[in-house]
Amino acid sequence: MLTIIDYNLGSIDKVAEVLTISDIKFRITKNETDIIGSEKLILPGTEEALSAVKKLHLLNLFTVLRIVKKPVLGIGLGMQLLSEFSREGDVACLGKFTGTVEKFDTAISKVPFSGNYKIRIEKNSKLFKDIDDTAEFSFRNSFYLPLNENSTAYAINGVNFAAAIEKDNFYGVQFHPEESGKDGQTLLRNFSEL
Repeated sequence: MLTIIDYNLGSIDKVAEVLTISDIKFRITKNETDIIGSEKLILPGTEEALSAVKKLHLLNLFTVLRIVKKPVLGIGLGMQLLSEFSREGDVACLGKFTGTVEKFDTAISKVPFSGNYKIRIEKNSKLFKDIDDTAEFSFRNSFYLPLNENSTAYAINGVNFAAAIEKDNFYGVQFHPEESGKDGQTLLRNFSEL
């Protein structure tokens, strides 16, 4: 079963709503045993990195997420938490993706980066199956993960930054598929069918 990890951060209800509309079976839990026994995991997030990492530690989930071998999808802040380090609170993250999360420079970028924007798909990814390259997705972020060898798509906000990334069983999207209409629904279905 697919599990949405509940670590007391926003956007869980919207992800659950899209999964329900898509007739995808799921559960919401913060229980370590349930999470370990899940087939796939979604790590959503809309707040800030330091408090999110603290909450994962308090729930005993930080270590679980570092060792899990099942597919994991980080959404928004959830993707950033899968990186090595975040400048938002200067906190060590889960270390699944290379790189440090940086703050957009207000001199060249819109901060926060908010609204629907096109992404550029750079590499073949199962997450983007049946999604047209003109699709727009909903962003809402002031921090970003720079492009690296695991980036599969990018967006532009003064700088090119990772809009999607994947490595081994870990996947991340900086945008919010749960707020991105039909294309976001398709992406969540693609993840559920990995």
